[in-house]
Amino acid sequence: MGLRGEAAIVGVAQYENERRYAGEKNFFTEQFAELTRLALNDAGLHKDDIDGLCCTAIRETNMFAPATLAEYLGIHVNFAEIVDLGGATPVGMIWRAAAAIELGICQAVICATPARPVPSNPNPPAIDHSRVFGSTSNNWGSPQAEFDVPYGNVAQNAGYAMIANRYASLYGYDERALAKIAAQQRTNALANPLAVFRNAPITIDDVLASKMIADPLHVLEIVMPCAGGSAVLLANKALAAKSRNRPVYVTGFGEHLTTKSTTYQPDMVQSPVGPAADSAFTMAGKKPADIQMVQPYDCYTVTVMLTLEDAGFCSKGDGANFIQDHNLTYQGDFPCNTGGGQLGAGQAGLAGGMTQVIEGAIQVMGRAEERQVKHHDNALVTGTGGIMSEQSAIILEGA
Repeated sequence: MGLRGEAAIVGVAQYENERRYAGEKNFFTEQFAELTRLALNDAGLHKDDIDGLCCTAIRETNMFAPATLAEYLGIHVNFAEIVDLGGATPVGMIWRAAAAIELGICQAVICATPARPVPSNPNPPAIDHSRVFGSTSNNWGSPQAEFDVPYGNVAQNAGYAMIANRYASLYGYDERALAKIAAQQRTNALANPLAVFRNAPITIDDVLASKMIADPLHVLEIVMPCAGGSAVLLANKALAAKSRNRPVYVTGFGEHLTTKSTTYQPDMVQSPVGPAADSAFTMAGKKPADIQMVQPYDCYTVTVMLTLEDAGFCSKGDGANFIQDHNLTYQGDFPCNTGGGQLGAGQAGLAGGMTQVIEGAIQVMGRAEERQVKHHDNALVTGTGGIMSEQSAIILEGA
């Protein structure tokens, strides 16, 4: 049961991540189209090859987003999916596209996540004050509106700080190990020309000296929102053989959702990536020791540590020791988020989660230039949505 490894990533596209975007503003439909064109050009394939698409919600419509995009692209598709998993969305897109290709529903699927500012609306809607709650819903009837919001348990910073504090009470908390994740991923970002922080090295001491946002999380342990966007093109074996790139096959996947709020998690330090990664490893016939690089979702440093533990690279409670014992840079013995991850490259909305997918793909393709890892035949990529509420995992392997 599961994937046979017959669908491959053949092309990718990324905008530069920018904290203050000053370029021309285009609608999401236009960005989706441009990213699609760039991914096609990267693969050496044609628009008419695409007969499937995965997308997120788009600003231009409250419904029928896939049909709107297909119409704008001028393509007819046999598979259309809108994925709503927060930061786990991009990884979720990839395995859904791979499964549709293996089922013979379609031959090539474009997965894109536009995230640049759109043109100003001359008749703007009323300000949505609920945005301050982040992933927390204050809608009428929401359990979070009744049991979380009144007590200040809102948005992501508070939730991840709760997770970090619970971990500390059970296993202790090595703040220098957590800071090392941010510092070494920043080292990786220095070799990524598209990264927000490509010219700004930091040290462990810099991280610990940065502003405390939600104890014990410092500002340099938290992602930087930015503008950007990305796309990934997947294809069947026949089209992959025509691509100008080394095909990167999706050989395993897993996905696991638990609760939306930390309030209802039976164990805050056991993340859903455990079952997701187990499924991906089993499907691909791999184990953690076989993996040559990891690209874990990194909205916070603690997310990375929990992912490494729960995916099986070390035991629960031993994450800090594992991090201290390994070099996480692209030149190290345990390459982790080799493009800087989101902590180093920036989080361009939902395109942030595609950062890990594309970095894993171009590393396996052998196209990472200065930051290319020595051994690059496979990678584990993960996505995380909400407050560790939904996680997805895929195994990528070169042909």
